[in-house]
Amino acid sequence: MPENLKDRQVQNEVSSKPAASGDGNHNGGEHLHETQWNSPTQMERAVETPQRSPARLVIYALILIGIVAGLFMWRASRQKAEAQSAAQAADASKRSVPVVVATAEKKDLPIYLEGLGSVLAFNTVTVKSRVDGQLISVPVNEGQDVKKGDLLAIIDPRPYDVALEQAQAALARDTAQLGDAKLNLERDAGLVKDGVIPQQQYDTQKALVNQLSGTTQADQAAIDAAKLNVVYAHITSPIDGRIGLRLVDPGNIVHATDAGGLIVITQLQPIAVDFTLPEDNLQAVLKRIKGGFPVQAYTRDDTTKLADGKLETIDNQIDQTTGTFKLKAVFNNEQRTLWPNQFVNARMQLDTKKDAILIPAAAIQTGSQGSFVYVVGADKKAQVRAVKVGITQGTICSIDSGVSPGEQVVTDGQDKLQEGTLVDARPGGSGSPTPTPPSGSRAQTAPPAANSSPNSQPSSRQSKPSH
Repeated sequence: MPENLKDRQVQNEVSSKPAASGDGNHNGGEHLHETQWNSPTQMERAVETPQRSPARLVIYALILIGIVAGLFMWRASRQKAEAQSAAQAADASKRSVPVVVATAEKKDLPIYLEGLGSVLAFNTVTVKSRVDGQLISVPVNEGQDVKKGDLLAIIDPRPYDVALEQAQAALARDTAQLGDAKLNLERDAGLVKDGVIPQQQYDTQKALVNQLSGTTQADQAAIDAAKLNVVYAHITSPIDGRIGLRLVDPGNIVHATDAGGLIVITQLQPIAVDFTLPEDNLQAVLKRIKGGFPVQAYTRDDTTKLADGKLETIDNQIDQTTGTFKLKAVFNNEQRTLWPNQFVNARMQLDTKKDAILIPAAAIQTGSQGSFVYVVGADKKAQVRAVKVGITQGTICSIDSGVSPGEQVVTDGQDKLQEGTLVDARPGGSGSPTPTPPSGSRAQTAPPAANSSPNSQPSSRQSKPSH
């Protein structure tokens, strides 16, 4: 086959050449023909060209088919994923999301002033020894309540008993000498009148009587000092209070010059609380202090009330470094809920907001368009409501607009909600817990779009103002 093809190609080429009119032209034509086809490479290319063209078309066709098949498969998988997502969304819309709700209530909201303070004992006494000696007994227990005059400790009194006896003996001796000197003075008084003895001798005897009289007085003072040391060896409580931890154990030698004491006693009833408020509140406090401003002491987390008391006094100056002024309140502390050096929140009721709509502060959410809450409707679906927050008292907020009394607001589980989400509402509290200190008002704007997701809107809650 190739040989026939090659012969046919040669014949076609020869027949396509015009006949020459001369020997020279004919020779030249034959020379050209032989030069053109004598090359084997050129003849093979001419034969192979028709064979390679169909193979390339097949390859291109296969590539195109593969691309089309890939696009078709990708589109099919995408449509399947979208169908699955739609099905999941439909299932999710049918499932309810468990949330915790609270009911908005219409009540009076007390407005408080609050300051961080510390509890101070009315009296704190570090009991020290006033004499030197060995501590032989501590007849009270740690943490015991004592009354004024109760025996607290005994220091070995024997050296002071001996000193007392010595002073008493010296007084007896000097008293006898004084009596003898007085008798001699009486005799000398008669003799000096008769001129038997000189006046100088009488004056000397009189001076001796006076000297012995002074000696007896010194002896009596020594006796009193010895008795006082015996009293000091028996240490008693100077106030009513509570015994702290023992600082010195029996058997130790104590001195009046020791830096530390034996026992610390603190008076717990009554007790005081020192706290501070911003200077902007000074005038409001001054108007109320004459009538006896009630003060309440709460724990540092504002959850538990410890005691009720009254404002005692206000400091006579304002601290310029902090812009605050100090106040002192007194508490009876009958239940012993206040303890010296304890940190507390002192709270004073300044005013009351009547008929306020109250909800838990946990229900307030803040998005890019302002504050809002999720309200559970009658169809058990979540509704996004824009709200205007009034005053926040710790865990309770007053709502000026956006929520009506009796409506249920979501306080937990907002991160899974959006407009129209079906919810499974579970009661978790109401808007009536005891309010805590005011946090001021917050600016409000429109609610977020209905299709916005709370996942992209971090919730923010009110914080108490810094004083």
